[in-house]
Amino acid sequence: MLAVGLALCSAALFGSMSVALRFSLRRCPDAEAGALASALIALVPCALIAIAGSQWRGNVVPFLLAGLLAPGCTQLLHVLAVRDAGPARASVVVGVAPLFAGTIAIAAFGEPLRAGLIGGAVLIVLGGVALAGERVRPETFRGIGVAFALAGTLFFSIRDNVVRHYAMHTRVPPQLAASMAILSGVALMAVYLLVTRGPQAMRETVPKALVPFALPGLLWGTSYAALFEAFYRGRVTVVNPLVATESLFGVLIASILLRRSELVSRHLWLGAALVVAGGALIGAFR
Repeated sequence: MLAVGLALCSAALFGSMSVALRFSLRRCPDAEAGALASALIALVPCALIAIAGSQWRGNVVPFLLAGLLAPGCTQLLHVLAVRDAGPARASVVVGVAPLFAGTIAIAAFGEPLRAGLIGGAVLIVLGGVALAGERVRPETFRGIGVAFALAGTLFFSIRDNVVRHYAMHTRVPPQLAASMAILSGVALMAVYLLVTRGPQAMRETVPKALVPFALPGLLWGTSYAALFEAFYRGRVTVVNPLVATESLFGVLIASILLRRSELVSRHLWLGAALVVAGGALIGAFR
């Protein structure tokens, strides 16, 4: 039951983070600097818990490598997705993660192909059709945001498989693993900004983004902490579908706080429900 609660907590926090990013981007439209700033702040809750536990043992290299994908690549892609597609629609796209994760598990880790994966894939595709059938979208909506969200979800899914695989065979505590993943992600984003902007521009832009992106960073860091704890305590078939409910949490919170700007329609609700149902079906049969 603890794994269930942690997975749902992670999903709710991640959905909240997506909505909080929309408000942050209004105050500071620099998505790239905001991604790094939010990652720096996200490191705080995980690191504090890891330090308090005083359990620094095991080989952290796999988690450092996983962090290069997520959050190293995914956080920037997710912020861009929220900027261009909006938090509700970006959240629904992230919900296809179980399909990606299941496919990767079959290809890379030898899991068998089951009927649930096929049925779940059909539901997820129908969810995509429901989204594509929207007649009214916000004026700020750009299709490239969906592409950013899909790319980020692919990296999320690879990271999830790596973390689950090593969580079963490692002595590294979950919060230390989460901290190492975020730390390497921060390093990758910092290198990216150094290369694309230069040291002086980075010193000028990132500090300005820290305050506007503080709330999504804390929400995301706490979500990460809960996610890794869930990975260590629950089976993939339990944790993965529950984390995918992030789509419903994102749409729900966006409909409450961003009703006018997000234009949450019946198509969006239907798409979110189908995507989450598809993810649950995939998880149930894995």
